[in-house]
Amino acid sequence: MDDGGGPRDAHRARVARLQAQLAAAPEVRLAKRTSNLFRDRVAVRAPRLAVHDFDHVLEVDAAAGWVDAEGMVPYDALADACLAHGVMPAVVPQLKSITLGGAVAGVGIEATSFRHGLVHETVLALDVLTGDGRVVNARPDNEHADLFYGFANSYGTLGYALRVRARTLPVKPYVAVEHRRFDDASKFFDALATACAGAADFVDAVAFDARTLVLNTARFVASAPYTSDYTYERIYYRSLTEREQDYLTTRDYLWRWDTDWFWCSKNVGAQHPLLRRLYGRRRLNSRTYTRLMRLNSRLRLTPLLDRLAGWHRESVIQDVDIPIERAPDFLDFFLREIGILPLWLCPIGATPSADRFPLFPRRRALYVNFGFWDVKRTREPYPPGHFNRLIEREVARLGGIKSLYSDSFYTREAFDAAFGGDAYAKLKARYDPAGRLGDLYAKCVLRH
Repeated sequence: MDDGGGPRDAHRARVARLQAQLAAAPEVRLAKRTSNLFRDRVAVRAPRLAVHDFDHVLEVDAAAGWVDAEGMVPYDALADACLAHGVMPAVVPQLKSITLGGAVAGVGIEATSFRHGLVHETVLALDVLTGDGRVVNARPDNEHADLFYGFANSYGTLGYALRVRARTLPVKPYVAVEHRRFDDASKFFDALATACAGAADFVDAVAFDARTLVLNTARFVASAPYTSDYTYERIYYRSLTEREQDYLTTRDYLWRWDTDWFWCSKNVGAQHPLLRRLYGRRRLNSRTYTRLMRLNSRLRLTPLLDRLAGWHRESVIQDVDIPIERAPDFLDFFLREIGILPLWLCPIGATPSADRFPLFPRRRALYVNFGFWDVKRTREPYPPGHFNRLIEREVARLGGIKSLYSDSFYTREAFDAAFGGDAYAKLKARYDPAGRLGDLYAKCVLRH
């Protein structure tokens, strides 16, 4: 990546300060203001690397088709910087508070993924602060190509992304959206595959129940007869069953899910018209809901209320990716065994690099992401993690893979088999031989 002056000089100064912090500590964790992880962790006594100020967009080169930004820049700031140049990041995850580095070290997806893959498949280069204190420039064509491909799904245990260069796409001012409803899952998945082979710019879908599946295709347009506003009183996901055609500004389309955290804002009363007005437009967003969720996690309010009402509860907050030919099987399983609705479905395309990331291995084929985020309540008790374990076993049976941002229950052997354990061990030995950044299994399963 280019090392020009101005913002890059300030970036280098921030990097030097961070390296000095790392050099002084035998074991470290990140100190940051935001997180989109949905698993409680055991408190670890370790110094925190202060990465808060790595939140700058360094350069947008619309002609060359890339953006250079620091790892902690949130996607709303990144998207705004790109839109000012007539482009957008090739994949913009659904929530404004997700950071660029987080989407690369974890897994990021959205409705352009049917063509461009996951966020890490759109990255051109990375500057990574490794566990041994180096700042390594990792590209697919240099001596650190192993880290370039191995960084995805490492969750900060190989290093921290200080700077990321990612691909951009040209945009138009508006997005025209079409909603097609299906009452047959087989026909729905056939139509989803057809849409992915077509000329749409965005493809995603929602399953409201077994006989209400809505396929959403969208394309950029230069003008619109009207634009809908889903940032305050109107709720986007409800429009999917109410309208066949819709128009949004490009920026509003990118954040169509953020206002109501898809549909999870119902859990904090934000879909009640009166409470919605009390929240106000400024607070209707994923940042507000995340703060409320973390407060509830500390105070344990909803578990207490469920217990008093005689409910047993299990948090089932997951994203899983299933090969499209097995997607109907997973939907059948999910409706039968889990039953949390609605479900978000987002196709992931067969990009040229899809099968090159060892810690998030998938075939070079079309997959469907199933996103489901709620609590499973039952009158009868089950062992801890019962429903999540059912999901993990079914995903493995169908040849899929799940994201690790939430609760996981794998044995060490199953985890290593699913998430490139041998490749991870080699990367760990090369870039964090002293184990200063923690272990992936310990972090994602043992919650350390």
